[in-house]
Amino acid sequence: MLLTIFNYFWLIAMFCLVPAGVLWLCRKYPIFDKIGPVMILYAIGLVLANIPMPVEIKTLQGIIPTIMIPLAIPMMLFGCTFKTSEISLQVRLVASGVLSVCLAVIGGYLIFGDGIHQGAEIGGMLAGKCTGGTLNAAAIKEGLRISDNTYILLTTYDIVICFIYFVFLLAGGIRLFRWFYGEKTRLDISEEDAEAIKEEMKAVKANPYKGLWSKAGLKQIGQVLATTIAVVIVAAGMSYLIGWIFGADLANFMNEKKGGWFMAPFILMLTTIGIGLSFYKPIQKFDKSYDLGMYLIYIFSLAIASMADLSNLQIMENLHMIAFLAFAIFVSLFIHAIICRFLKVNADSMVISSVAFINSPPFVPMMVAVLKNRSTLIVGLGAGIVGYAVGNHFGVLMASLLERL
Repeated sequence: MLLTIFNYFWLIAMFCLVPAGVLWLCRKYPIFDKIGPVMILYAIGLVLANIPMPVEIKTLQGIIPTIMIPLAIPMMLFGCTFKTSEISLQVRLVASGVLSVCLAVIGGYLIFGDGIHQGAEIGGMLAGKCTGGTLNAAAIKEGLRISDNTYILLTTYDIVICFIYFVFLLAGGIRLFRWFYGEKTRLDISEEDAEAIKEEMKAVKANPYKGLWSKAGLKQIGQVLATTIAVVIVAAGMSYLIGWIFGADLANFMNEKKGGWFMAPFILMLTTIGIGLSFYKPIQKFDKSYDLGMYLIYIFSLAIASMADLSNLQIMENLHMIAFLAFAIFVSLFIHAIICRFLKVNADSMVISSVAFINSPPFVPMMVAVLKNRSTLIVGLGAGIVGYAVGNHFGVLMASLLERL
């Protein structure tokens, strides 16, 4: 009993304090700053996932993402500003994202589908997952009667390949796309916004947490946390109300593996309420809320990476399935980049929307930290929410189409 308590104590301390150490390294040494805190935390998490750790870490790996994301999204939204010009941008991103996934899944199925049991159904599930997220994959799995074993394997491969996808973006993909788009110029913002972003970039290099433990800082932490918890409670209540209105199985409403779709309305409500409160002047005074939310994302990054166990993948037996999944993810990314370039979408918006589609909205704040461009937060969350909404129908339609090829 004492050992269990001790293990929980030091594991919680590790997840909470390691990001602080990484942030200190990034400010102290330029080489770590160039790598970025998210990349470093991912690397540390990957090491933790593949060395002996106390069994209590499994419980924390389930709890931390569940807590961090609902708290981080409102906190970060409180510190954002919004523009009507983003509506047109959202339409272009969603159209490009759905078309990109459609073409990538069809191409992958034609190349690898013959070697996969239930290939068309898996293609449909991939289409839904790469447009929305895990909850769409779970719902499509039930709708298309994909076997539990296949679903578990596919989910495991997806975690690893999405990790590689994320590392690709962090290691050079973002720079590649910015070069391809002819950036430094951002095509969808004004000169005033561009100048503001430059100022934000300067602020990022400073210590955003300085003064946080002062009397005023602690007071703001309490205010931000209280407001955020209230937002989470209201959003959860409204989500359950939506589920009840539409006849959802409330007993399994929060269980994505059993087709529960709580997360879609929950994130929608969190985003909507967070955006609404961001226009409220007392909330606008929370100048530390964005950075507090970002720190929760750093904790989330470490926890997610620590789940990537590479020891039970059965790679040789499922090469076609792995290739199909990797093809769908990476080819859809590059098609999305080409279409968005043609539609005059800036590189950061393309990248953040791709993360929202492929990794789902909870990963959007993490990529915002990497891009160091808070203006992309709403873009990414909006794209991901639309992906949630269309993912199930799109996945079933894709499975039907693939069966006819």
